[in-house]
Amino acid sequence: MILYADKLDETQRHVEEAGGKIVKPAYSFPGGRRFHFSDPDGYELAVWSDK
Repeated sequence: MILYADKLDETQRHVEEAGGKIVKPAYSFPGGRRFHFSDPDGYELAVWSDK
């Protein structure tokens, strides 16, 4: 699943504070930036921003 956030860096900080583990740090791709994380149950998700 890929989620959207206006403020990617702030969202990454919140994910980490909530117990998420960063699997792939923020990187640029055509159309924006995103990072991947796993939640405490082990599910991998991504968050992207067009900014």
